[in-house]
Amino acid sequence: MDKLLVTVGGVGFTGADVTLALLGLTLCVVLLVAQRSARSNAVLREEAAAAAERQRELDDKIALLIQSQAQFSGRMSAIGESFESRQTNLARLLTERIDGLNTRLGDGLNANVKTTHENLSKLHERLAVIDEAQKRLGDLTTEMLTLKDVLSNKQTRGAFGQGRMEAIVKDALPLGAYEFQATLPNGKRPDCIIRLPGDPRPLVVDAKFPLESFTAFREAQGDEARLIAGRRIRNDVGIHIRDVADKYLIPGATQDIAVLFVPAESIYADLQEHFEDLVQGAHKRRVLIVSPSLLTMAIQVMQAIVRDAKMREQAHMIQDEVRKLLEDVGRLKDRVGKLDSHFRQAQDDVGNITTSADKILKRGERIDAMEFKSADAVVAEAEAVPLRGLPAA
Repeated sequence: MDKLLVTVGGVGFTGADVTLALLGLTLCVVLLVAQRSARSNAVLREEAAAAAERQRELDDKIALLIQSQAQFSGRMSAIGESFESRQTNLARLLTERIDGLNTRLGDGLNANVKTTHENLSKLHERLAVIDEAQKRLGDLTTEMLTLKDVLSNKQTRGAFGQGRMEAIVKDALPLGAYEFQATLPNGKRPDCIIRLPGDPRPLVVDAKFPLESFTAFREAQGDEARLIAGRRIRNDVGIHIRDVADKYLIPGATQDIAVLFVPAESIYADLQEHFEDLVQGAHKRRVLIVSPSLLTMAIQVMQAIVRDAKMREQAHMIQDEVRKLLEDVGRLKDRVGKLDSHFRQAQDDVGNITTSADKILKRGERIDAMEFKSADAVVAEAEAVPLRGLPAA
């Protein structure tokens, strides 16, 4: 043990020194390890405490998180329910709006269809009217061509004027006031005579009128042609006016005026505008030139004259009827007076009955209330109301 084992820095160490040194070193190591272990345990304890604190904080945070999650879940549930409710309301509102829109759209479409149908119906009606008007226009064109053919022929033209004159006379005058193709005392046969009331002399109407010269006058090209046609009109119409005056103005047998009927208003207008000398000449010969409208007015005046004459003839009958009417009115007045007296009597009787009913009602109320009057008062009250049909005492 005392043997030198190691020399370090000139210092020798024996086995005991080495052993002690090793023991000291070991003790130091043990102390160091113990210190380190103690420090490690403190650190571990501190770390465990910190970990426990962190775990507690983490648990608190987890609890808060769970609570927040629960609140969030509740809010989400409420939001979901609210959203579902709003979605339901929105779906219902959209359904109602869509239904209302469909209804309005359907009504609008129905109204448009109805309006379109009505417009189409009106259009069809107007087209039918247009077709009818076109057909009438075609018929009128045909009639105008026929009229042109009629007027181009002297015999048919005379028949046309005669027919129009007869239609005007027949429409306004009663039977017996006119006659067609009657024979005058000189043997002539005018187209029509009209009998005026109170005068045996008839009014002669002639319906024959020369129209060829007027047709040439209208179709004339240039002043020279119109002048020649005008001369022809003056010659033809002048001769016809003279013939009417000579044939139909018979002193004492016919009226002092004869009527010359022009079957067209345009011809009459041409006469008045371009041939006033012919009109004045006809007046001098006591021949009155008339158009269809003027003849209608003259016939209406004659109709009024005939009606007035008939009224004068029947004046005594009218007076008799008026007298009978006055008698009927007098009888009606008497009967109304009697009826009025009956009504007044019935009104008085109703008043008396009402008064009696009121007294009976009051008496019944007194009997029900056990209130009685003396016999004298009852007798006096009964005497105050006279019975119907009996005089008052």
